[in-house]
Amino acid sequence: MAAVTDMTDQWTLNRRNFAGHWQGCGHWFERDGSGRLDLQHPTRWIDPTTYAISFSDDDHGVWDGSGLAFAPGGKATYPISRATYNAGGGCWQFPGAGGQSSRGLDAERPRFGHEINLFCGRSRSMLVLLWEPLDGRWRLQRVGAVGFRCMNGTDPEPDRPACGTPEALLAQVQGWSGERQMLRPQAGVNGQAEDAASLVFDPSQLLHNDCSAVMPDGLVFSVPSELPSAPFSLEIGGRLGAALFQQISIHFDSTGRLMAWERRWFQPDPAQKIR
Repeated sequence: MAAVTDMTDQWTLNRRNFAGHWQGCGHWFERDGSGRLDLQHPTRWIDPTTYAISFSDDDHGVWDGSGLAFAPGGKATYPISRATYNAGGGCWQFPGAGGQSSRGLDAERPRFGHEINLFCGRSRSMLVLLWEPLDGRWRLQRVGAVGFRCMNGTDPEPDRPACGTPEALLAQVQGWSGERQMLRPQAGVNGQAEDAASLVFDPSQLLHNDCSAVMPDGLVFSVPSELPSAPFSLEIGGRLGAALFQQISIHFDSTGRLMAWERRWFQPDPAQKIR
């Protein structure tokens, strides 16, 4: 059996990852009237998008957002607490990465959605992926990306290498050494990530779906444009600095049921850093 790496619970990881006054420009991409999804040119910008997430003690906090894409008036505020966190089992946290996912396909719900956040220092690169049903198929309808920076931070954040294509971005990471962890869905705060075998990065680990794109803030993803009736994975990555690449894989079975989240992080070997 794989070893558990960190006994920190999911609520504590959530506080460590998300506490801050986060601000950035939201870039939103949406299918047009003809059904075309242009992932090069946003259809909407929201500047600023702000998430202020604070905690009054170890168990209670407040989430306050503005510049939101879907909330009425673009604003929302609600309490958060250890007692209510992750009641549905769709939230996930690793050290330096966290978000929330739909647990499965549900014809009664209007969206199959995922929010992925990759952290580095006091920066937070967020990607939102939303599928919607059309003629019995779930089609990728909207993509959002925000490069958040914490307004409470003082140190400069690393620049994100700019690349025009997923292939160009990932070629720079080829051969980096990595570690990985797996987390299974579980309601509440007691879910624990387990170590999995180490690996070396190859772009094919990420670029194996039919819809791949580079997003602002060093983000890259590869997902099915239409969800298949077979097992599939959503792949999201972030070149978060000169010597760090993170990858999140979200795995589903053939019925569209969420099976696991996988976090991989890669760094160059010392000899590669010198080049």
